[in-house]
Parts: sequence; C-alpha cells; structure tokens
Amino acid sequence: MTSGKLEAIWIKRAKRGPMDRKESATLVANRGIVDNADQGRRRQVTIIAQERWAALMAEVGATLDPSARRANLMVSGVDLAHSRGKTLQVGPVRIQIYNETRPCERMEEAHPGLQAAMKTNWGGGAFGIVLDDGEIRIGDPVQWVD
Repeated sequence: MTSGKLEAIWIKRAKRGPMDRKESATLVANRGIVDNADQGRRRQVTIIAQERWAALMAEVGATLDPSARRANLMVSGVDLAHSRGKTLQVGPVRIQIYNETRPCERMEEAHPGLQAAMKTNWGGGAFGIVLDDGEIRIGDPVQWVD
C-alpha cells in the first residue's frame, strides 16, 4: 500500500479569493472544509500531488508557489492520476475521489503554458467528496484505502 503525507492545506474564503495557508482544517462529511468557499456538491475538496506540481514547474520553467494551483490540499507520496472512484485517507478523514480537476484559465494567468501542461495525466489534481467528519493537520499520513 502506497502511503504519503499531507504537505499543505489552503482554504479559499471566497470564489476567486485568496488561498489562505493553514496548519489544520476541519472537514465535514458531505460538505467539505469548514470556512472554504466550495461547500457541498461533488467538489468539496481539491487535491494536488507535490511531485506532479514539481514536474509541471520544471516543464513550464516556472517556480510558482503550489498555492497558485488553488487546490485545498497538497499531498506527497501518492499518485492521483486515474484515481476516480478510489478513496484517499488523509489523517482521520476519508475522501472519495470523484474526478480529475481540470485546469482553468487562471492557470494560464499564473504562468504562460501552465494550463496546457496541466491537461495531461491529471496535472490539475483531483477533487472529491468528504466521507467523514474530522480534523486534518499538515504532516498527517495519506494513503489509498481501497
């Protein structure tokens, strides 16, 4: 079983608003992250992989902070590609991956060529539904549970 670590947490206060880095976050089943702009529906939590972000930065010749991706969580040691339907355990919370997060035009605004580079191999990360209530912290273990 591949295991990794939760490297970063960001909360978006409002649509198109800034991403606030946090040390911990409270997640609510079938809702998402407390105080995050995106609540309910299928896109409750967005996740990027640290390794994939580093590869993207090398590909486009950039050194952007990962918060530029506008995801809620950054994990290391787990591959998010083609994970639709799988369940990711982050600390005490399970997140069912619903699909790939498609890169939007804001990625092109962040750096020319980034949006196109992110369109392959789940470069935009994944999004999913929160299955459990709980608090997660940077450094928590991350692993696939199915």
